[in-house]
Amino acid sequence: MSKGFSDLGIKEQLQKALAELQISVPTDIQEKTIPVVLQQANDVVALAKTGTGKTAAFGLPLLELVDPSNTNIQAVILAPTRELGQQISTNLSAFAKYLPEISIATVCGGIPIKPQIERLQSTTHIVVATPGRLADLVKRNAVDISKIAYFILDEADEMMSALKEGLDAIIKEIPKKRRTLLFTATMPGTIKQLVQNYMSKHVVHIEADMTTVGHQGIDHQFIVVEPIEKLDVLLHFLNSKVGQRGIIFCKTKAAVNKLAKNLAINKFSSGAIHGSLTQGIRDRIMGQFREGHIDILVATDLAARGLDIKDVAYVINYHLPDTYDAYVHRSGRTARAGAKGLALTILQQEEVIDIDDFEDELGIRFSELKKADTQSIEENKTLLWAKKIFKTKPNRSISEQLRKEVRTVFHHLTKEELIEKVLAYQLAQTTLASAKPDGTKPKKKKK
Repeated sequence: MSKGFSDLGIKEQLQKALAELQISVPTDIQEKTIPVVLQQANDVVALAKTGTGKTAAFGLPLLELVDPSNTNIQAVILAPTRELGQQISTNLSAFAKYLPEISIATVCGGIPIKPQIERLQSTTHIVVATPGRLADLVKRNAVDISKIAYFILDEADEMMSALKEGLDAIIKEIPKKRRTLLFTATMPGTIKQLVQNYMSKHVVHIEADMTTVGHQGIDHQFIVVEPIEKLDVLLHFLNSKVGQRGIIFCKTKAAVNKLAKNLAINKFSSGAIHGSLTQGIRDRIMGQFREGHIDILVATDLAARGLDIKDVAYVINYHLPDTYDAYVHRSGRTARAGAKGLALTILQQEEVIDIDDFEDELGIRFSELKKADTQSIEENKTLLWAKKIFKTKPNRSISEQLRKEVRTVFHHLTKEELIEKVLAYQLAQTTLASAKPDGTKPKKKKK
């Protein structure tokens, strides 16, 4: 029988906030981690897939352990991206709704540093930060982290490459006698080295149910296409999911821009984010997606880490990811908080062989989704064409004389007759466009 948060030692004020957030049953990683953090003094390494509730696993006991009467910064939480840092801070503030005496500051890159310096001049108990910005603040003597008791690394595996320099600079500034809580979705050699170098010998290792949690509720599918039909197959799929929210992942920024442009041309409610966009634009697009103003987000792997967006019905790998970890983080954007979701990967024939490796490595099973037949694809193109017309704004510069003459051409037709004629004309044009240069249709290949 699952334990409640009260059984884990969480105080009443936090339980009240959790109830208002409709969080009543601890996840596996929360149930295993919270008592250890509260009742022991050891460092912790927690291995759990994305989407398993890691923020609450370290955030709730941390809010219990912080002493509001101590005006020093007592805890530093590092996150690899500004988006994740802001999300952690938002979650902690929501958990601490009935603990107003606890002060939480967020200091992340991509925005002006001066307001953050001013904020840190006020009493702060917990700092949520990205490594580069916190290292910069330390260098400017704008923050004192020399007395912290708790050092939390979230998505630690993401910080061991480009962010390692900032991480190393921070570790030099914090006291040796502290508790380090490290949360990661994977355990590469760099993480093992960090544990060996910077954590105590008596580390408590915690592992969530890696065979199910993080993949639970996700239907993993793949579809095989020819390169020339890839976009059409995608548009057919998206047209069947109108009104649902989804994320499409591409390998490169150029691919994101190209696909986003095609979605816009076909009047899909979409936006795009990648590393070359300014932080302001990324925040605006993410805000629109989070609030439901756009349905589809096209992104590089920048968006795969740590972002908790509710009601993402599907994730599409427009390109097969390079690593198993990337697939885990991408697919983990759907099926959040116990919901169901679909992770669809679009493959070319030569990539199908890789599916077995993904299944073996990740302990999941893929099913093949048969692509739509040629007739369905063509019909979908016609439907998209109709939507383009519907969403086209009237051209006010057209002369009244031309309007009158065109109306005269059509004035004997009913609405239904006009639709039939326009549709027939469009289908004829489509057939003509797909014909050979001499006007004949291409012959079907014999089986």
